[in-house]
Amino acid sequence: MTTYIDTHVHLYDEAYDADFEEVTERMKQAGVIRCVLPAIDSTYFERQEQCVARCGGFAVQAMGLHPTSVGKNWREELDFALDKLYDGNRGGRGEKKYVAVGEIGLDGYWSREFMGEQAVVLQEQLKAASELDLPVIIHLREATGELFDVLDKMKGLPVRGVFHAFSGSTETFGRIQKYGRFMVGIGGVVTYKNAGVARALENIPLENIILETDAPWLTPVPFRGKRNESSYIKYIAGEVARIKGVSAEEIACITTRNACELFGI
Repeated sequence: MTTYIDTHVHLYDEAYDADFEEVTERMKQAGVIRCVLPAIDSTYFERQEQCVARCGGFAVQAMGLHPTSVGKNWREELDFALDKLYDGNRGGRGEKKYVAVGEIGLDGYWSREFMGEQAVVLQEQLKAASELDLPVIIHLREATGELFDVLDKMKGLPVRGVFHAFSGSTETFGRIQKYGRFMVGIGGVVTYKNAGVARALENIPLENIILETDAPWLTPVPFRGKRNESSYIKYIAGEVARIKGVSAEEIACITTRNACELFGI
């Protein structure tokens, strides 16, 4: 059976409250063997924890503060995320509760009011990831210049991770690699007509690609406009396979291996 790892899914979102068991069963039937749940902020923490517990090892979690949750109480939210990270990954048990620091980054699309604070929050979380030897899950929207400013300030810090929902150019991908070992997370957008990332993918090595759905959002064709699910990951894999000129099975195999390597799962 062809298997996948969905490296970015908000399975704890309210969108799945009514049919959670059915959704997770469809995921498994589609070949999804593991999924990574990125964090948002303290208001979603209990839902994320409960979801992981219900999944019994099928889901693993990341911890961090999402840039769109950076507001007037940003210090409180950041301290919450950092406390959870350090408590979970330095518990003296020799095991890591969190597989990544994320979802973190910069977002200038919804509001630019707290861009300065977003940059500070990102820097502190990058430092934590380095100290804890964890990969980062980077969210970037309408803030590419600001992101590279932050990375320039942190140059020399050993970082690795994934650019979630990557939508940049081949040139942007090349520039990213100057700061650490980074992969790109490819989701449903790649199936959209005239998607720019499809052109960039032609020149991005397979060893730098992992698959994600960002469900319940960014639903791939042919289900665009409906709630997204991890079970649709095969449509993403199929489009990546078409672009790269290989089989969908090869894409599944390589991206699963990449995800296991990146997240240590």
